[in-house]
Amino acid sequence: MKFKVLAGPCVIESEECVMKVAEKLTEICRERDVEFYFKASFDKANRTSADAYRGLGIEEGIKCLNKVKEAFGVKIVTDIHEASQAAKVAEVADILQIPAFLCRQTDLLVAAAKTGKILNIKKAQFLAPWDMINVVKKVEEAGNSNIMLCERGTSFGYNTLVVDMTGLVEMKKNGYPVIFDATHSVQKPGGNGTSTGGNREYVRYLARAATAVGIDGIFAEVHPDPDNALSDGPNMIVLEQFAGILDEILEINQIVKRREVI
Repeated sequence: MKFKVLAGPCVIESEECVMKVAEKLTEICRERDVEFYFKASFDKANRTSADAYRGLGIEEGIKCLNKVKEAFGVKIVTDIHEASQAAKVAEVADILQIPAFLCRQTDLLVAAAKTGKILNIKKAQFLAPWDMINVVKKVEEAGNSNIMLCERGTSFGYNTLVVDMTGLVEMKKNGYPVIFDATHSVQKPGGNGTSTGGNREYVRYLARAATAVGIDGIFAEVHPDPDNALSDGPNMIVLEQFAGILDEILEINQIVKRREVI
């Protein structure tokens, strides 16, 4: 099974930005023979402030993602926030992503499951890893077993997340691929008052550690100029640094896979 990479900018800021990032990431991932899904959100419905940029919206956002798909021949992952969005987004997306805050929303899970698409379900910051079995059962009972579970950190006091690496092992026990969200795991939710803070310096270290545990893929938000990005800038990887970080991850993954065969 190829290592999975779900990567792209946090939100669709413009077609120009999305195409630039998609072209570079496609090149990087094809050279390394990984299973690549381009990620960008058409709507960030969970921003800290009502004044924050949310995206192009579902109509224009889907058009933009479809252009990426056609231009570079890549698969698409994007998140949905409402059950009514599932079928429409599934026309373009290969993976429907369920945001962490919404992973217990039964109607959303069922609607997404019924599309037959792969679901990348993020573990809520307030859930124990073994609680994800209940989420899995909702999707399975809706007739879909195309599931990936995603770790993105656990709330630890105010404005702070931590990653319990043993949680990755626990989620693997559900029998589905586990993805590590390396960039959201370094967030400081609401840490900047009207926006979320974070520290991208720690992304590569957490990604290395998670890979050593035995994850099946990595989720990372990547941007040409994160310091001037319209969403999640403090956490995103600089586009020009992504290849180096991915190489480190893949080296560790090869060691882990060899040990699993022995």
